[in-house]
Amino acid sequence: MHLNPYGQGPLTLAVDLANRPCADTADLERRCAQAGFLLERPVGRDDLARVRSFLDGWAAVVDSADPRSRAARLNDLLTEYSGPPRLTDHAGTGWHLHYRPDDLPAHRQIASLIAVGTALHLTGRGMHRLGRCAAGGCALVYADFSRNGRQRYCSPGCGNRDAVRRHRARSAEHGEGADATP
Repeated sequence: MHLNPYGQGPLTLAVDLANRPCADTADLERRCAQAGFLLERPVGRDDLARVRSFLDGWAAVVDSADPRSRAARLNDLLTEYSGPPRLTDHAGTGWHLHYRPDDLPAHRQIASLIAVGTALHLTGRGMHRLGRCAAGGCALVYADFSRNGRQRYCSPGCGNRDAVRRHRARSAEHGEGADATP
């Protein structure tokens, strides 16, 4: 069974790149390889800068206030970076769909994977399943792959810290835990 290369992997890579920008071209190549992406060309300096620029546009999708603006921003990225679907068997890995032409520079290949992967994720799982961490002081991005679709935090650690903060605030509000002297 061939897995859809535009599934969870591209969105996971996008979140990783947005939250931890690449140090250099080797880092970008390594992270793409770890995500299982076969880049058709080596990553150059220009590619690194262009991926960063693309991710700025992708962050506007993440930060959109409502589904219509999210869709409009993502449609702009799809128009710029993707193409009509077509069958391909590059590298002999088996026939599958690409939403881009072959032999693109690395930055365009990465942008296409992320744009299409994001579109498939949001339309398949829900337009609300992409956002920024709800924990105070954290602005990291998350993609919600959970079953119930209610993720609000970038990590369990942020969720736990925020729960403790809310609990302490409620306790202080009700005078619990305070030294009561008669």
